[in-house]
Amino acid sequence: MSAALPPVAAALAALAGLCYLYGHSPYEPAQLLPRCPFHWATGLNCPACGGTRMTYALLHGDARTALRMNPVLCAALPMAAYPYGRWALAGLRGQRYRLRLGRGAIGLILGTALAWTVVRNVLGR
Repeated sequence: MSAALPPVAAALAALAGLCYLYGHSPYEPAQLLPRCPFHWATGLNCPACGGTRMTYALLHGDARTALRMNPVLCAALPMAAYPYGRWALAGLRGQRYRLRLGRGAIGLILGTALAWTVVRNVLGR
């Protein structure tokens, strides 16, 4: 298998999802959009809750609404783009890339997710 196949497949899948979301508002009932299993089971918002609405707003050029829907996830998008870019570039060069995170980085990510979960549920966001 070519090293470029996984990042290209991921980009195509993301593009297909974004194209679908662009034309299907998460604010309208009965849309075929994923529901958060954590919210369904607990009634609480997870760290990514609001991510679909945030993405919909970004696709329609509404950064203010996107930030209101999930500011932490919105701020994390550029940080997620970097490792994807490294993965894609390595794949296009015929190389493999594996993101390596140390314990501190993993702790920071998990701690931020936990703190955001608590804050958003206490504030009712």
